[in-house]
Amino acid sequence: MNTATLAVVESLVKQAQEGDKHALYRVLEQVKSDVYALCVKFLWNPHDAEDASQDILLKVVTHLHSFRGEAKFTTWVYRVASNHLIGLKKQRMKEQHISFDMMSEDLSNTPEDAHQDENSTPEYQRILDELRVGCTLAMLQCLDRVSRLSYILGEILELDHAEASALLDMPAAAYRKRLSRARNTISEFMQNHCGWANEENNCRCSKRVTTAVKLKRIDPENLIFSDKYQQDPQRGKALEKVAELQQARRAAAIYRAQPVVPINDSFSQWLKTTVNEIAN
Repeated sequence: MNTATLAVVESLVKQAQEGDKHALYRVLEQVKSDVYALCVKFLWNPHDAEDASQDILLKVVTHLHSFRGEAKFTTWVYRVASNHLIGLKKQRMKEQHISFDMMSEDLSNTPEDAHQDENSTPEYQRILDELRVGCTLAMLQCLDRVSRLSYILGEILELDHAEASALLDMPAAAYRKRLSRARNTISEFMQNHCGWANEENNCRCSKRVTTAVKLKRIDPENLIFSDKYQQDPQRGKALEKVAELQQARRAAAIYRAQPVVPINDSFSQWLKTTVNEIAN
């Protein structure tokens, strides 16, 4: 969010705090995509991310009176979101628990030959994108919650370290140490296993598509990620530049190059209904 937009939002926040329902809706519309993008990276599953985003925005509404302008409004929203995500019950997350050892074993079993050319059909490209996004987001799930959030905020969203440590209620030195460890862990894993990050690795997404569909990890008729992502004309150029970066910087660049996450139309309708109910 640029400086001009942020100034408008913070002006709207003051109006919302005074009971302006329309201003409240506009404020939530401005931050909903950022909240949802954070939740997708943290939770992996877009459906879970949508549920979490709704809960977070409800907390933003109910606690809006406590915002005093001592920090940027977006920072305050990220604080609300971070506290919510770290405190989530582990029921669903336990079902999806994975580890670096599990992923290492799986990626080591990559077939030797690709069964289909990467650019053969638009349908195949969508499945390939599904695999790429799903796999890289799965790597984040191998980190503990605080480390995962530290990495997302500091490396992917590129928040200032002082800002990120403050919203996590963590001393700056402790945050830098946590971020450094998470960065090194993700980077080392990608360098040792991911062919996207290191071309010397055998693993290639294009080699794994057929197996992923066969094992029902991907349902071509019900894609979780690629049907939800907006096409970014600059994405191809961004991905090309990944290979030019030093190895230590490639991992975060891969995450930043992932396309924008749009929210379902039903989410905006939920938001409008919720604001009306709260205001009345």
